[in-house]
Amino acid sequence: MSRRKKREKRIMPPDPVYNSLMVAKFINQVMRNGKKNMARKIVYGAFDIIKEKTKKEPLLVFEKAISNVSPFLELKPRRVGGAIYQIPVEVREERKLTLATRWILNAAKAKKGKPMREKLSEELILASNNEGSAIKKKADVHRMAEANRAFAHFAR
Repeated sequence: MSRRKKREKRIMPPDPVYNSLMVAKFINQVMRNGKKNMARKIVYGAFDIIKEKTKKEPLLVFEKAISNVSPFLELKPRRVGGAIYQIPVEVREERKLTLATRWILNAAKAKKGKPMREKLSEELILASNNEGSAIKKKADVHRMAEANRAFAHFAR
């Protein structure tokens, strides 16, 4: 039992263009040094490129990409008697979104020689088709979790 009071959850307004909370959170992850307008330009620019290339609604491609990259299991280190075990645990819904956006953005940043909106649009299109670096990252995490399934009984 903790003596601290629970931190109250902040309510975030959805983004103005697509009216989606997921896109708003994604824009905040893209943002660097408090430059939200820059982040919006990058994300909306990427969405325009997606619309051009795929002829599909960019919001649908984005949501499909996020759901494809979202992991079901992740590893949490836990100390048991002097040894640290990597224990597979199920991922909460909020954390799925956070991890998926982080992996997509890192995969886009890792590419070189193009503007960020182009790199981001490519990565989102690839992720929506179940390919690309972010999907590879998810597969690696799942593989590690599967390999450490023997330690699942340490989870509380």
